[in-house]
Amino acid sequence: MAEKLATLSFTDGTPSVDFPVLPGTVGPDVIDIRPLYTKTKKFTYDPGFLSTASCSSKITYIDGDAGILMYRGYPIEQLAEHCDFLEVAYLILYGELPNQKQRDAFVKTVMSHTMVHEQLVRFYSGFRRDAHPMAVLCGVVGALSAFYHDALNINDPRHREVSAFRLIAKLPTITAMCYKYNLGQPFMYPRNSLSYVENFLYMMFGTPCDDWKPNLILTRALDRILILHADHEQNASTSTVRTAGSSGANPFACIASGIASLWGPAHGGANEAVLKMLEEIGGVDHIGQYIKRVKDKNDATVLYGFGHRVYKNYDPRAKLIQKTCYEVLDELDLRDDKVFKLAMALEKIALEDEYFVSRKLYPNVDFYSGIVYKALGIPTGMFTALFAVARTVGWIAQWTEMIGDPDQKISRPRQLYMGQGKREFVPMGKRK
Repeated sequence: MAEKLATLSFTDGTPSVDFPVLPGTVGPDVIDIRPLYTKTKKFTYDPGFLSTASCSSKITYIDGDAGILMYRGYPIEQLAEHCDFLEVAYLILYGELPNQKQRDAFVKTVMSHTMVHEQLVRFYSGFRRDAHPMAVLCGVVGALSAFYHDALNINDPRHREVSAFRLIAKLPTITAMCYKYNLGQPFMYPRNSLSYVENFLYMMFGTPCDDWKPNLILTRALDRILILHADHEQNASTSTVRTAGSSGANPFACIASGIASLWGPAHGGANEAVLKMLEEIGGVDHIGQYIKRVKDKNDATVLYGFGHRVYKNYDPRAKLIQKTCYEVLDELDLRDDKVFKLAMALEKIALEDEYFVSRKLYPNVDFYSGIVYKALGIPTGMFTALFAVARTVGWIAQWTEMIGDPDQKISRPRQLYMGQGKREFVPMGKRK
């Protein structure tokens, strides 16, 4: 088959230039513009990288128009229905679903790394009790490289694998400690007889004075949320991890950078923003007034938890977590709670109102996950931290893939310079 080419022509007399078109397995073809500057002395201009593929990847595929999300080729609907989080983590890391022997070995290895160095525990006392959990999480995760420097050779595949195990295993422990520190409660050390998600819930909600027991429905709900958030292609935080990793930074520093990026309300902080929005609305009777403000072009009011940057149809993750959300509310008998009644009323309006339907502003995964977290008793400040627990597996898989990519270069975006041209220095005494 002849090579497929794209021709770039100019009106300023610059000769036309051909660029190869690279086909993906599925999805849009990509125009390889790497020789663009060499051939034309010109850059492309793409703020936000809306039309730019910054890398090649085999991990996650999204079709936003069709509402499709796949990990390693498997539709998210099948994985969320039939797998637990660590099984999906194995798939994301290694490219294939594990057989029973592989799964058992993987779970055993991850769970053997759940404890953190005891000296790391002292880091928490350096933060204010009311510090945002994400601030604490950034600091503590970044500090891991000071304790686990026996496997920081990023060019050694075994070192990368050990670091992956440590990050996936320790993030729940570190995150639960953030929560406990904020409450003033004692840290609960991991119990590896529990499953990954049960252990996380135990470290979050167990206390030394109670015999904590897992709830199957609540455990499954959190497990499903972790699966749905495990990876999401080249989003802001994943791109941040890859950018940091392209400089040769250690994996703990790279994941800490991803956590910092995730913190933004337009990214991982969206489900926290949903609950703040519900608090602002206050009650079902005030929904109409709030919706009116959202529709007003001169009002900056935002309807958080609806619509998505990538999905121009229904967020496939939202369909899955909606059912889980209802199961949790029924299990905890919260259907008549003021906040949850408000949320369900808002959902109904958004699904029926022509303004939102025509713009495809459907409830997204952040809307439902925020409600589930609230029902579980998790404070809003912790929402994004739980997102980080899930996304760590995607980050570390993307980082590992980047390290092994022969085409990878240190990230160095270019710019369209709009500032002053060259001018001469003026001494202080002659300046106006």
